[in-house]
Amino acid sequence: MNLARALDLLGIFVFALSGASLAARKGFDAVGLVVLALATGLGGGIIRDVLVGIRPPTALAEQAYLLVPVAAALVVLVAHDRVLRLERPVLVFDAAGLGLFAVSGAVIAVDQGLGWAASVFLGTTTAVGGGIVRDVLAREVPVVLRADSTLYAVPAALGAALTVAAVETDLYGPVAATAIAGAVFLVRVLALRFGWRAPTAR
Repeated sequence: MNLARALDLLGIFVFALSGASLAARKGFDAVGLVVLALATGLGGGIIRDVLVGIRPPTALAEQAYLLVPVAAALVVLVAHDRVLRLERPVLVFDAAGLGLFAVSGAVIAVDQGLGWAASVFLGTTTAVGGGIVRDVLAREVPVVLRADSTLYAVPAALGAALTVAAVETDLYGPVAATAIAGAVFLVRVLALRFGWRAPTAR
């Protein structure tokens, strides 16, 4: 297994963990935990693949991508209290996943021949789509739409835009990808630390 795939699966696991944790807090049963874990971990990638015409979506074509969210749901099922104590570390890993998926989603979109605007949109969707699906299924206002939530979609969009710019100027590579994902991670962590929020209408 290469590093990119390992990080991808790690990001899926952490996103799935957050989905299963929300399901547990809502009092869902084991089936609900698995559903929310799958939706959160794989939702953004599936939406991206469907929109760009990748069939079947990677999450369905590779068995590991389905097993990782199920494993996350099982962890929450048997150790929910311990997972809650790890809420802060999970948010940090979630921030890392946000950066990685913003970059990978934008690159895939560019590789499919989409323009810069569509590629930025797809990169952002890959990063935040799973969380939106999770919140809708749990009957909550999606985090990215709430005025009281810290910056989430904004750093993902900036990361996707930087990735597209790097690809278009032939500057994209492992170093650039790492730097951009790291920048998204840093902005998200700082937003959590200092309560940064997007502006609202007056």
